[in-house]
Amino acid sequence: MITGFRVIVFVVGLWMCAVGSSGLAASPEMVSTKLKDFELTDFRGRNWTLKDFPQDSFLVVAFLGTECPLAQFYATRLNSLADKYSTESVRVMGVMSNRQDSLEEIAAFARRRDLSYPVVKDPANRFADQVGAERTPEVFVYDSERNLRYRGRIDDERGVAHQGLAPRRRDLRLAIDELLAGRKVTVPITEASGCIISRTKDFATESDITYGTHIAKILRKNCVGCHRENELAPFSITDGEEASSWADMIVEVIREDRMPPWHADDKHEKFANERSLTEEEKLLIYKWAEAGGPVGPKPDLPPLPAKPVGWQLPKEPDLVLPVTFTPVTVPAEGGSRGLRYEWYMQTPGFTEDKWVTAAELRPGNREIVHHILAFAVKPGQERATLGRADVSYLFGYVPGARVEELPPGHAKKIPAGHNIYFQVHYTPNGVPQKVQSHMGLVFADPADVTHEIRTSSARERRFRIPGGKRLGKKEGPSDFPIQAVSSPLPANATLLAFSPHMHLRGKSFNYELLAPGSEPRMLLNVPAYDFNWQNTYVLEEPIELPAGSRLRCKAVYDNSLSNLSNPNPLVDVYFGEQTWDEMMIGFFHYSLPVNLAKNTDTN
Repeated sequence: MITGFRVIVFVVGLWMCAVGSSGLAASPEMVSTKLKDFELTDFRGRNWTLKDFPQDSFLVVAFLGTECPLAQFYATRLNSLADKYSTESVRVMGVMSNRQDSLEEIAAFARRRDLSYPVVKDPANRFADQVGAERTPEVFVYDSERNLRYRGRIDDERGVAHQGLAPRRRDLRLAIDELLAGRKVTVPITEASGCIISRTKDFATESDITYGTHIAKILRKNCVGCHRENELAPFSITDGEEASSWADMIVEVIREDRMPPWHADDKHEKFANERSLTEEEKLLIYKWAEAGGPVGPKPDLPPLPAKPVGWQLPKEPDLVLPVTFTPVTVPAEGGSRGLRYEWYMQTPGFTEDKWVTAAELRPGNREIVHHILAFAVKPGQERATLGRADVSYLFGYVPGARVEELPPGHAKKIPAGHNIYFQVHYTPNGVPQKVQSHMGLVFADPADVTHEIRTSSARERRFRIPGGKRLGKKEGPSDFPIQAVSSPLPANATLLAFSPHMHLRGKSFNYELLAPGSEPRMLLNVPAYDFNWQNTYVLEEPIELPAGSRLRCKAVYDNSLSNLSNPNPLVDVYFGEQTWDEMMIGFFHYSLPVNLAKNTDTN
């Protein structure tokens, strides 16, 4: 069995905070239609009451949270709205009701984003209870009589398991404009997407399920790799108090199969990197949360592994290449044609083949860099694209990926004279940033290399996913299939892993093995593809392939309105690099004995 493969796998993922569903058909009801007076303190120590806001103004109350990615993004967008309407009797107030958000953390949150509106702490979530707030971010708009006129989301660009390129509907702005014009709000309630407000609770003293007795070991096994200090997840659950404050959110994401992130069904091959909870573990977490998330005794667990300083490589890299020679400026927001995918080239000047036994693509800012892919490109290629046959995939970075040294004798080859192209996907987070990333390589002695690890694919570039305009409808099809078959694989190839790749309209993806003289064999089925968590699926038992074997992939796309990530269901969609385009690529990874690989070129 081959292990330790993940360093060279194509994995594309983005941790999405546990978020509620969103849509125009709203379920929350107006809990309290009249805003009562309040007294709340901001991070500077100033007290705010209802009298501090002009009586003839409209008041937007926005519930935020310091660790919620959606709240982080929309807090800055609220800043723009507050500035836009500052001369039109519209005022904004941010409210932090999470029990774990301290005044110090609130101060850092507001100062980092240079928020122009007051941001107050809501002790014991009394104000959130008064108005019926449930999520962060969630906004409430009150008229001059302090009657509730709108409640819900700010817009629909980001939400549950989706991240659009621009809002389809700017709900808050539309509500404000209608109120300023003296009209009723057309859609007075929308369903907010965001993290559940962590309320103050009383623990069930009779519960024998506590963080220390049962829950800590479950979270350590499945969650803490990301949910720890200085990791990709926006909050930590490495101690009882932290985990308890997120107990309701943990339950929601487990019930909705959003966490742990794993999208393959269990009907075909088994995978070494599968992430899933048993039904018994789920039940324990549900009962713990129902009891209020009691902390209990200190868990009997070994200390967490020390965080690597600098590189995660097994040794200092033999070569460090900058992805960009100078830092890249990433704007606060991307917009429909903003900064998303960018390509950069470096010329390492290798005069001989280089064998890489470990590699790390280190993002300059994990909040901004969604993924980085590295390719070896023959000289003379002015522009690298994933679809060209002379582009050889090397390594990839995604949040949560761990660098592991390859098995003894296994390595990736960078041919002599090839240039390195980097494709970087940036994700603006509401604050302008400068980012510079690097790639570190650990080389093997060519005499020690027994197997070359290669990445190939089944892909289709010539397609057109129809849009609603072509069909005379408001949307395109919700199930549009595209198939592709790989080139034949050589003898003695051993299949290691799969990395399906589509963009925002991707719906499902599967791989079948077409071996000479055999019936097609399904190896992997991903029934619910997620652009935000593009897993690589590492076979528990690598498969030795007969000569001439091929892989057939089927991808299904959703270009309808029901796909909340769909940038524009009216337009036809073609193959392209940018997020608003589409791709159909079934990457797979295999190894060849070096003596055979020298005479074979299947990339």
